[in-house]
Amino acid sequence: MKEIDKQKPIIVTGGTGYIASWIIKNLLEKGLDVRATVRDKSNIEKYKHLSDIANNSSGKLTIFEADLLKIGSFEDAMQDCELVFHTASPFMISGIKDAQKELIEPALNGTRNVLNSAKENSSVKRIVLTASVVSMHGDAADMKKTENGIFTDKDWNTTSTETHRPYSYSKVLAEKEAWDIAKTQNRFDLVTVHPGFVLGPSLTKRKDSASIDFMISMLNGKYKTGVPELTLGIVDIRDLANVHLTAAFNPEAKGRYIATAGSAKMIEFASILQKKYSSKYKIPKMQLPKFMLYLFGPLQGFSWKYVRRNIGLPLKFDNSKSINELGTSYRPIEETILDHAEQIIKDGLV
Repeated sequence: MKEIDKQKPIIVTGGTGYIASWIIKNLLEKGLDVRATVRDKSNIEKYKHLSDIANNSSGKLTIFEADLLKIGSFEDAMQDCELVFHTASPFMISGIKDAQKELIEPALNGTRNVLNSAKENSSVKRIVLTASVVSMHGDAADMKKTENGIFTDKDWNTTSTETHRPYSYSKVLAEKEAWDIAKTQNRFDLVTVHPGFVLGPSLTKRKDSASIDFMISMLNGKYKTGVPELTLGIVDIRDLANVHLTAAFNPEAKGRYIATAGSAKMIEFASILQKKYSSKYKIPKMQLPKFMLYLFGPLQGFSWKYVRRNIGLPLKFDNSKSINELGTSYRPIEETILDHAEQIIKDGLV
């Protein structure tokens, strides 16, 4: 595998995103030269948090404009870079009107665009792609087909489609495209990082993130009647950023890395929040029976197929590769939940 020259600039796509912002923060605090791509460079307010971090660190930040769907738009930002972090990809799990245009095309064509630019750039040595555990599973029910009852880096999602779990489907297509392109050359390495559901304090006050919206909903009464018996693989945003950096700079890093601290049910998240915030916020206190999800789930965006294949079923991921090969140490889920809630409350988002 390739050694990365830390004196060379580093590009991070989707620079204003939840995950990318933490990656950029860590890079800047290490004194590195970072190039962040954004869709609209004139919207200074959207990346002000990155500029503020740069002003208080020893690193250098340069903002470039690039669009996932505009071929060649990443080439200027990528010049002289040995390391590429590709995080840019839409994350929507509800309110989807046109999965092809909103999810699949940006994820697939964006990945194709970035990797083909890297293929044409003689300086690039490594690409770290932010994938997802949904590249490995479509529904919790898929776990029954795994070798040892747990999802590993060897598994692939074969059950998601454009109409069933379209976000998951977009991530599978994008990752497969990335590996296909990487195999056509031998100059750069590809490493993929697969987070579970990402939680933890955001570096901005934006609400347009499924992770942020989830935590706000746990506090603002949206789930006051109860939460579904849904299990999620969880990772702290700060730990996830560390996994990305280690995967980037460790010459021995290779392949796919699951990044999860563990799995927990939504009612467990609620119980953690109840201990500290029960008197101030409308935190759910009960778990809804499955039949209620069949009755009312479609109104909340839960199809009957989704309910049948996910509600009440266990979900486990093998994170040992990220621990053993990258030396990752994951925060307890309780710390992640409480730190995230504190950020949301402090920023006045609930």
